[in-house]
Amino acid sequence: MKDILLITPPFTQLNTPYPATAYIKGFLKTKNISAFQMDLGIEVILELFSKKGLIDLFQTSGFKSQISDNSQRIFALKDEYIKTIDSVISFLQGKNPSMARQICSGNFLPEASRFAQLDDMEWAFGTMGMQDKAKHLATLYLEDLSDFIVECVDENFGFSRYAERLGRSANSFDELYLHLQKEPTYIDRITLEILNERVAEIQPKLVCISVPFPGNLYSAFRCAQFIKANFPNIKIAMGGGFPNTELRELKDERVFEFFDFISLDDGELPLELLISNVQNPNSNEFKRTFILENGKVTYKNNSTKPDYKQSEVGTPDYSNLLLDKYISVIEIANPMHSLWSDGRWNKLTMAHGCYWGKCTFCDISLDYIKLYEPIAAKTLVDRMEEMIAQTGENGFHFVDEAAPPALMREVALEILRRKLVVTWWTNIRFEKSFTADLTVLLKQSGCIAVSGGLEVASDRLLNLIKKGVTVEQVAQVTRNFTESGIMVHAYLMYGYPTQTIQETIDSLEMVRQMFESGILQSGFWHQFAMTAHSPVGMFPEEFGVIPEKNKITFANNDINFKDKTGIDHDKFSFGLKKSLFNFMHGICLDYPLQDWFEFKIPKTKVPSNYIYSILTEIPPLGVRGLSKIIWIGGKPSIKTFTKSKKGQSWQMLQLTFQDKTDTFEIALEEDKGKWLEEILELLSVNNENSYTFTALKNDFETNFEDFELFWYSKPVQQLRKHGLLVL
Repeated sequence: MKDILLITPPFTQLNTPYPATAYIKGFLKTKNISAFQMDLGIEVILELFSKKGLIDLFQTSGFKSQISDNSQRIFALKDEYIKTIDSVISFLQGKNPSMARQICSGNFLPEASRFAQLDDMEWAFGTMGMQDKAKHLATLYLEDLSDFIVECVDENFGFSRYAERLGRSANSFDELYLHLQKEPTYIDRITLEILNERVAEIQPKLVCISVPFPGNLYSAFRCAQFIKANFPNIKIAMGGGFPNTELRELKDERVFEFFDFISLDDGELPLELLISNVQNPNSNEFKRTFILENGKVTYKNNSTKPDYKQSEVGTPDYSNLLLDKYISVIEIANPMHSLWSDGRWNKLTMAHGCYWGKCTFCDISLDYIKLYEPIAAKTLVDRMEEMIAQTGENGFHFVDEAAPPALMREVALEILRRKLVVTWWTNIRFEKSFTADLTVLLKQSGCIAVSGGLEVASDRLLNLIKKGVTVEQVAQVTRNFTESGIMVHAYLMYGYPTQTIQETIDSLEMVRQMFESGILQSGFWHQFAMTAHSPVGMFPEEFGVIPEKNKITFANNDINFKDKTGIDHDKFSFGLKKSLFNFMHGICLDYPLQDWFEFKIPKTKVPSNYIYSILTEIPPLGVRGLSKIIWIGGKPSIKTFTKSKKGQSWQMLQLTFQDKTDTFEIALEEDKGKWLEEILELLSVNNENSYTFTALKNDFETNFEDFELFWYSKPVQQLRKHGLLVL
């Protein structure tokens, strides 16, 4: 028996739990409030994709009068699916790695239409290990089953979303409400059976349902409806990303047939007050919460208590979640792209909100972006160590809007000082702070990948977006990451207001050249969507768009609009995505851009060597005086020898360094060599007292002359290549 049951409804991710309930459970732990959490999505998936589940699925699949040849084939092979499903799921859970050989050998998995793409991708498997190839084949097998479910059982099914259409910009509650009056679907019945068992076991006073995306909304309401009907004494609250962005103008009283409370933005304090309200019905203190009062939807924000600081909310707590049951899938043979679906990641944020907060397409008016508050590096790494101890996993995905470079540097230094072995990746802005030296430090601390918004590769549009970067800057930064061994994924956008056809084609050419130069490993094109809480949505006239005005009684985020240019940006979608798919796999980079489109496009105005010329520019010399100088290498072994020239002899010091992949030596006059040996100890990453470039220069010049000559000498340049970093 617990005070609170925290639920993530179907569906979010297959490979790792969505972190919202873990964040809340970690906070509740600091308040000694008992809570149980469950990811209902993964539990439904495991029930559905099991021997018992498939037997039931094929028995109850209601065949329509006309079904595709593909579904007929899957049904005909049902015994093969039933026979293999448990082994495949076990393999994808990492429990049976030897199964990879069986899967890859052929004639083990039943194959339907998803396997048709293998002819096009067979070449890619040469770059994949057997485990990854088997994961990819097993993913196609599951996608075939998904296609069957969508056609023959439940048209709303999707592995990472359910009935998403009902939650997308539903300005009115009518359609969703109508669906909730119908009999539960096949997926609903599985969901509600599991929910019923858990609610009866936990007996919570309050059920909190986290709704991060439109694809969770329908199931959230279906779960709430079930609890209201079967456990009428339990109060139900909704929070999460969807209500935070979409339900800020809620007016429809019918929503409160399902939920008692809907809270907005940071959930810690609102939830603490809700618990007080449940325990003491006379309490009437709320923070950013909708309730039904006197038959009307009422927004209550009468608490004077301040929100909790990030340092006060505790470490995310993943207990209760079935961490060993999540399944890793690989949809396409791209190592960067697979990070979202392959492997289990502990989720953390380096900072609340966005340190930049200016992009005109982004919801910068909302607190989750607007209120920027970083976490101290030591606190963050403390939390990492706690989560490793709890979950047994040392992989971290920092889910920041944009991780701050200065904080990333301090976190990396703290990881290295503690000698932690971790693997991590995050989202960034491609800003000039990401120097070659900083990316080397991040790699050394365990960073394997970054994703960031290139958006439209056009300086005019980047300026209009207020991205604060240029194409030249992005090229240089992505080069720095790539050369450090950190993979780079770029978010790309088309159809931004006032964007011309010429700019779309020129943007594609920029992207082509970046892949050709090897400085991007992955990307994804998104068509611009106007949201109610972004500068474009709030001031459309400034961006040349005409929004469609609808009456808002339920959700409000995505806004349909007309671009005054009159350009049909939809028609570019297929060509942009097809070209990018090929570029990601290193092929077709020499194709004319026209080949990707079935209609006439203008020739690009971007010079064919534009990105190459940026990358071959010689960077300016010079170091800022306040830059930190850090040595991430080890201690050298020392040997003295005598050097002679023109009858004169003097003592030299040979310093031999061993790093993970190389041995290198430098030789200096004995006095400078001894000074360097001592100074490297002070500059070591293990030393918390940082040394600036100016301090280093002053230290050198108390003993010798002409620091600049020494700094740019061959021995120091050797050290610079092997871990003497300017940060």
